[in-house]
Amino acid sequence: MSKMANDSQILSSKNIIDGRKVEEDEEEEEDDESETEEMSLKEKIPCTHEVTMTHGTKAVIAIAADPSGARLASGSIDYDVCFWDFAGMDSSMRSFRTLQPCENHPIKCLQYSTTGDVILVISGAAQAKVLDRDGFEKCETVKGDQYITDMARTKGHTAGLNSGCWHPFTKEEYLTCSQDSTCRIWLLHRPRGHKNVIKCRAQNGVKTIPTTCSYSREGTVVACGCIDGSIQMWDHRKNFVNPSLTLRNAHGSNNEISSLSFSYLGHTLATRSCDDTLKLWDLRSFKVPIFEVKDLFSRYETTDCMFSPDDSMIVTGESLKKGQDMGKILFYDTKTFELVNEIPVTNSHVIKTLWHPKLNQLFVGCGNGIVKVYYDINRSMRGAKLCVVKSHFKHKHMEVMSTQQIITPHALPLFRQDRPKSVRKQMEKDRLDPVKSRRPDLPITSGQGGRVASSGGTLSSYVIRNLGLSKRIEDDQDPREAILKYAKEAEENPYWIAPAYKKTQPKTIFQTDEQDSGPSTKKQKT
Repeated sequence: MSKMANDSQILSSKNIIDGRKVEEDEEEEEDDESETEEMSLKEKIPCTHEVTMTHGTKAVIAIAADPSGARLASGSIDYDVCFWDFAGMDSSMRSFRTLQPCENHPIKCLQYSTTGDVILVISGAAQAKVLDRDGFEKCETVKGDQYITDMARTKGHTAGLNSGCWHPFTKEEYLTCSQDSTCRIWLLHRPRGHKNVIKCRAQNGVKTIPTTCSYSREGTVVACGCIDGSIQMWDHRKNFVNPSLTLRNAHGSNNEISSLSFSYLGHTLATRSCDDTLKLWDLRSFKVPIFEVKDLFSRYETTDCMFSPDDSMIVTGESLKKGQDMGKILFYDTKTFELVNEIPVTNSHVIKTLWHPKLNQLFVGCGNGIVKVYYDINRSMRGAKLCVVKSHFKHKHMEVMSTQQIITPHALPLFRQDRPKSVRKQMEKDRLDPVKSRRPDLPITSGQGGRVASSGGTLSSYVIRNLGLSKRIEDDQDPREAILKYAKEAEENPYWIAPAYKKTQPKTIFQTDEQDSGPSTKKQKT
């Protein structure tokens, strides 16, 4: 009996040891799986290579990429919108067009439509603009009447815009929100009046300003974040009178909610606010946030957040605090909300982030006027990868040395230089010069140099021509001898002058030297 008891004790102890080993093995496997999951999340981030595109010197607070990933648009506080074409750029990464569509208003939001043929431009003005792919204006919304109190009675916004977006499926519909406490839905072919107007109200019924707005992924919900910290949603299929979902005090009051981002599955919502928080909400139990991250400093009211293409991470940017050197991009796991990775970007604020699902590339707008592009050399497609491989050829510039002109107003005419004239005056002067203008020889009236003058067909021209030929003087003959040849004949037979004075002055009288002297002096009067 004692032997059997000992055997049973040994077996039980072996089972305990084996159970402990199995548990340890399972824990090790779980740790290995968690490590592989963390590594896989880090590997999903396209950050092996980076490229810098220079927009300007001011903060880039708006970024948009078309659905195909062929073009990128960036907007800044300096009123400029730059268009980038990845297929046409080389390694210099220069934009092909820069324009100011809204004159002296900062660009707050940019977004391409679902087809990518037009882009919505939201600025600090009360009117939104829609541009085509090349930057030419397609339409502009009408401005409302500022003297009407009821915002439903006026056709447009009466104060500066805050944000805007396109409908995910209806390609001609877009949404804008403004400082006049309204959100308005517009149609592309009807810019002279809104389709619907949504009034945002605070808890006590007074007006509140929507700072950001967005459609859900299905386009059935219109959501906006207000300056009183509330998140309000309306059903797109019903009248926009009462919100279908309202959450008061979602963020701190008097702090702008800078971004609302719906997940691709549509069940969760991420919000970013200027109260330095990032929150994740479940729309099925929309009362308390699932996760919350604090102490994320936000310097700009357009700092955004977004989901990764597979909804596994949330991406946001952090502005520089005092004492910090680098702005960062932060990646949080949507399941545990733990920090997966952080990427130092530049020595300035990180404002806008855009993870393109088709290109698998990250576009980051910074406070020093640059746009950083992060991509994975293996997993990313096209986009910035097309530009990096194209070498930039510098154009050869011709160097011209201009001669200095010395002005000497008292110089002799031989050494005097003409002052440089305008092109028109120089052309007029050259036109008068027969050598420079290559003027042909003018017609002559007498024969010289072997050329004969052109003669007409009249009788007088015929007589003159024949007389000239009959009494022609040779070129090698002395003209004095030719005249003196007729002196004896003229003296014997005067014909022209002498017969006129034959009766009055038969003898020729010539003037003497005494007569050449001047008149006699007149007597002075006494």
